[in-house]
Amino acid sequence: MRYYVAALGLMVVQISWHAPAFAQTGICSGMTAGQLTSLNGFVPFEASSLWNTDISSAPVDSNSANIIDYIGSTVTLHPDFGSGTYDGQSIGIPYQIVAGTQAKVMVNLGAYASESDPGPMPIPATALIEGYPNPGTGDRHVLVLEKDGCWLYELYNAHHLKSGAWSADSTAIWDMTIDPQRPYTWTSADAAGLPIFPGLVRYDEVASGAINHAIRFTVPVTQQAFTPPASHWASSVTDPDAPPMGARLRLKASFDISSFSTQNQVILTALKKYGMILADNGSAIYLSGAPNSNWNNSDLHLLDTVTAADFDVVSTGPVYTSSDVPTGLSPIVSGFTANPTHVAKRKPVTLSWTTSDEIYNLISPTVGPVRGNSVTVNPKVTTTYTLYSTNQYGRTTASVKVTVP
Repeated sequence: MRYYVAALGLMVVQISWHAPAFAQTGICSGMTAGQLTSLNGFVPFEASSLWNTDISSAPVDSNSANIIDYIGSTVTLHPDFGSGTYDGQSIGIPYQIVAGTQAKVMVNLGAYASESDPGPMPIPATALIEGYPNPGTGDRHVLVLEKDGCWLYELYNAHHLKSGAWSADSTAIWDMTIDPQRPYTWTSADAAGLPIFPGLVRYDEVASGAINHAIRFTVPVTQQAFTPPASHWASSVTDPDAPPMGARLRLKASFDISSFSTQNQVILTALKKYGMILADNGSAIYLSGAPNSNWNNSDLHLLDTVTAADFDVVSTGPVYTSSDVPTGLSPIVSGFTANPTHVAKRKPVTLSWTTSDEIYNLISPTVGPVRGNSVTVNPKVTTTYTLYSTNQYGRTTASVKVTVP
C-alpha cells in the first residue's frame, strides 16, 4: 500500500566510463552476484546513516506510550519473510546482485513519474519480482544491487515487458557509498520515501551472527507526517498519536531474549541496538525480510510472542507535517555540455557537467547514475541527454543534444 510517482525512459546506447574511487568500493564489489546471495559483510550507506546508527541509548519519545497504544500494545511481532511459499508466492521481498557489466535497460514509468529516477537500470530479464513465482497484484517490488558501481535500484509495481524493457509505477536509485536522501515529500519505491533493501532481514547476515542495521516494518495506519530518514507520508490522518513514517521503535533493553533460538536472538538483538523503521502502511507490526530456503519458518514464528508493548518509540529527529516541511534550494547546474555535438554513429562523445549542492546526479536516456564530472557515450542515433541533479529540496535538469547524421 503506497502512494508514488515515476518518470519515462528511452533506449539504451553503449557507454564507457571509469569507475570512481571511493571508500566502500572494495567491500561493495565483494558482494556475490546472483539472486538472494550474500553481501559478504557489506552494509549499504555510510556508518552515520540512520539505518546504521546504534540507537540503544537514544531518548524515548515523549509520546511513546500513546503511539504504542495507537498501534495496539497487544499486537504481536510478525516476520513477513521465510522459506517456501504461501498461497503460491515466496515469503518476503527478494533482491538480486549484479556486476557492473549487467546490461542496462529502460524502465517505462507510469503513475508517479515526477518523483522517480529515470533509467536506464541494470535489471536482468530474470529479476525476481516480489511474490515470485506468482507475483500477482501485490507490490511487485524489484530490488537490484549493482556491486561494482555500488548503486541500488528499486522498483514498485514492476513488470517485465516483451520488448526487454521494464515498467514500474515508481523507481528510486540510491548511492550505497553515502547517506542519501530523497527530496522532502517525495516517495520512492516505498511509501515512506525510504530505500527498501537496507531494512530487510537477510539470511546471510543472520547466519553470520549479526544484523548491523535497522529493520523495515509496517503498521495499518500512519500519520500524515514523516521523520528522518523518511521523506514522504501516505495518510490523511493527523492524529499526533498515529506513528509518522520513519518512526523508530526499539525493543526494550529489559526484554529477555535468552529463551529464543540463536537465529531469533540475532534479530531481537538488532531490534534492541538498531530498532525498526516504519516504512509503509500494511499489517501491524510486520518485519520485512528476504525469502531464503534456509529459514526455519516454525522458529521464526516464535517471534510472534513479542508484542508492541515490548517496544519504545525513540526520538531520532524532528517530525515534519504539512506545516513545517523543510524547504531550500534545489541543486545548481552551472554547465552540461557534449563534445562533440555532431558525431558519426557509435563514435565517442564526452558529456561533462558542473553541479553543486546535489546529493546525486544521473543522466538519461542511456547512462544512469553518475559520479565525477564526465562520462563517455557512443550514440547510435541523434539523442538528447538530460542531466537530473537531485538533493533533499528538489531536482534541477539540463539537456544537451548530440546529432548523429
